[in-house]
Amino acid sequence: MADAHDDPVGETPGVADVQLRPGHAGDLPALAQVHRRAREAAAMPAPADDVEGWTRTWDLDDDLWVAEVDGEPAAYARMRGAWLDDLYVLPEHQGRGIGTLLLELVRSLRPQGFGLWVFASNAAARRFYAARGLVELEQTDGSGNAEHAPDVRLVWPGERPLQFLREAIDDVDDELALLLARRVALAGAVQDLKAADGGPAGRQGRDRDREGQIVRRMAAQAPGLDPARLGRIVHVVLEEGLAAWHERTGAG
Repeated sequence: MADAHDDPVGETPGVADVQLRPGHAGDLPALAQVHRRAREAAAMPAPADDVEGWTRTWDLDDDLWVAEVDGEPAAYARMRGAWLDDLYVLPEHQGRGIGTLLLELVRSLRPQGFGLWVFASNAAARRFYAARGLVELEQTDGSGNAEHAPDVRLVWPGERPLQFLREAIDDVDDELALLLARRVALAGAVQDLKAADGGPAGRQGRDRDREGQIVRRMAAQAPGLDPARLGRIVHVVLEEGLAAWHERTGAG
């Protein structure tokens, strides 16, 4: 999570005495403390117990940058591919523009754009990124992260934002096509079993209670999507799945 920084928006950064440099293995104990203390001071879940052990698992071939003040690490940013995994600033150094300085460095290193996750509860981080041109694309219930806390995916769309976002849409559409095809096939198999058992299949055999459960379960996992709108989308998916089954079997 690239959460823990709190540079007030609009403040003139006082970063003349900050030095940025690549990180190395010798920095890991100090960066573990930056990570721990910044998270403990932020509106986000507490860090894991063994932060030091976790930092030792980092791949140091990824981009790791350290911000030093008076020769001591005050903040760091860590990137893997097109993701900003971490951006943390010690509490006593927040509000000086160090987070902004690191974010500008990340932009220069990833001119084509990058993504990151922020805990939904960390309103300060969300304001920080929004004020600097990042876009919130997705909010989850947190079931996919280690802390099981709701989170938000953001992107900086790079120097060609329209192209970046359209390519991201293309990626989602490719995944969606496969998922829809899989769902239609599974729903068809269910209808085949109903028909073989002599029970009602097709529209006559629709289980409205189960359909309501599906919508509620999906809505819980996608809190950024209005449940009523999601219900209408699910209705179309179910209807088209049944239509495909009728066309395949000639039933009804």
